[in-house]
Amino acid sequence: MSERFIGSLDQGTSSTRFMIFDHAGKIVGQHQLEHRQIMLQAGWVEHDAAEIWARTQEVITGALKQAGIIGSQLAAIGITNQRETTVAWDSKTGKPLANAIVWQDTRTSDYLAAFSAAVKDEIVHKTGLAIAPYFSASKINWLINNVPSVQQAVAAQTARFGTIDSWLLWNLSGGAHGGVHLTDVTNASRTMVMNLETLDWDQSLLTQFNIPLSTLPQIKSSGEIYATTDPNGPFGTAVPIAGILGDQQAAMVGQLCFARGDSKTTYGTGNFALLNTGDEIVRSKNGLLTTVCFKFGAEPVQYALEGSVAVTGSAIQWLRDQLGIISSAGEIENLAASVPDTDGVYFVPAFSGLFAPYWRSDARGVIVGLTRAATKAHLARAALEAICYQTREIMDAMSAERVSSLASNIYASSTRKRLC
Repeated sequence: MSERFIGSLDQGTSSTRFMIFDHAGKIVGQHQLEHRQIMLQAGWVEHDAAEIWARTQEVITGALKQAGIIGSQLAAIGITNQRETTVAWDSKTGKPLANAIVWQDTRTSDYLAAFSAAVKDEIVHKTGLAIAPYFSASKINWLINNVPSVQQAVAAQTARFGTIDSWLLWNLSGGAHGGVHLTDVTNASRTMVMNLETLDWDQSLLTQFNIPLSTLPQIKSSGEIYATTDPNGPFGTAVPIAGILGDQQAAMVGQLCFARGDSKTTYGTGNFALLNTGDEIVRSKNGLLTTVCFKFGAEPVQYALEGSVAVTGSAIQWLRDQLGIISSAGEIENLAASVPDTDGVYFVPAFSGLFAPYWRSDARGVIVGLTRAATKAHLARAALEAICYQTREIMDAMSAERVSSLASNIYASSTRKRLC
């Protein structure tokens, strides 16, 4: 029998990547492509879901070619994805009904701020999330209330909503010709309408956000066979799709953070620190989120505390694309190292508000301490230091939780061991 391989589809905020691993875990093929960041006005961040699907097909084909194998040699594939980003599509046409609203988008801030204290308390208790436009429910509500094509599809009962994993799974399994509408429990826990205790959609919250249950995917575990790929798709054969996790939860699994007290911090578009709390739902007193860590098949669900920082790597992207201070992200380190300090320049990259532990969606980015002596090198160094400062705040919040039997000194325990 010929050697079998495993494929991993990683759909992120900035790019899409497909990687192929052999039995020993060695990468034998990979391909990655960026997609556009659509910012039509201040606070809005969108993606073209059709472009993401096109890039997905391209990176799959490219990785298979680089590995020198065909789809039938894959034993299974898994999906990991940017969380909270919300796609609306029509089940009959298979086409997106609007641009996807990205997790960084803040257009629903005023809508959420108008909720009563009682409603806010109910949402926080049931979902473990902060009241912030970061999460999916208010994005779905906005699409229903503001996009005529979405309204028409909802009325015709052909509207489908989902996070990126659902959109990719639906397309990979056949799309309008038999695709399945499913999500995993980690992604569902980021929507603001899944109940942490029941692991199912909460009807009271759906009513609050005016989201029809029929438009949402069925919630499954993080590890099971959801479907097989469409033989007419990029794999050219039926490959089992056997794992789905939101990107930060996938990083926990990838770093083997299976034990209570294990933690990791991921550096990407944003920074995200998670702390495994086992089968206990720990409600934070220090501005952290309570979320699902993972659930494999019929095994008990595992929870986590999470500290989310919205803008870290994307601040470097901003220096490159908007300001032109650097021409590639790789230049930032040498530029920042060319000065001994920031000379009093500080950068608060609150482009999407401030996430944990503040949860201030009304915050905006600032650069302070500028003098005539300030150079682009000082700004580059201030941007890198901002990443450190924000991450340190999350570590302080985690340490302050002192969760029951968890290690009280986060720094000295698993965070250093699991740092990505």
